[in-house]
Amino acid sequence: MTTRILVLYYSRSGATRQLAEHLVRGIEAVTDAEALLRTVPPVSPVCEATAPDIPDDGPPYLEFDELEHCDGLALGSPTRFGNMAAPLKHVLDGTSSLWLSGALAGKPAACFTSTGSMHGGQESTLLSMMIPLLHHGMVLVGIPYTEPALMRTRSGGTPYGASHVAGSDGDAPLTDEESTLCRALGQRLAETAVALKRGRRA
Repeated sequence: MTTRILVLYYSRSGATRQLAEHLVRGIEAVTDAEALLRTVPPVSPVCEATAPDIPDDGPPYLEFDELEHCDGLALGSPTRFGNMAAPLKHVLDGTSSLWLSGALAGKPAACFTSTGSMHGGQESTLLSMMIPLLHHGMVLVGIPYTEPALMRTRSGGTPYGASHVAGSDGDAPLTDEESTLCRALGQRLAETAVALKRGRRA
């Protein structure tokens, strides 16, 4: 009985993608859990512009039924003035049918983000991503202080979710604490999803 966790993110410079890949490692460390890594296309200010059906590199774009049928969701975005990026919000704005059917209700979810600076709005961005998930009735999973790296970190990592300080050029590597906390969040999300799925089938 495989539990499928959708790791859905938008990344422009690659920092949020790094976090997504670490979350995948944490998820796949859990027995019976499988990660499905997906991204979303950019939103163009030019109405005639279209993105290719398949990205030039990295994971494929999300297909709507993958969101509907996942057992858990990890949602990631860079910060945009303390909020999630428009491409990710665009996808969430199109999920009314899932809300009406209750397709995501009772499923666990977690959030992750990347910023250019230490005070670039990590926590507010994580909270902004949680709002639509709460409307969908999802069960939010964060990082508890039982994770020692949460007290040690001098870069990213919050109780609201995994985060990374990417620097002004977006190319700073993840610190040991950021990587550890990201994997821990993935593992916690997967363990929760596996337990909830087993409970529903019992």
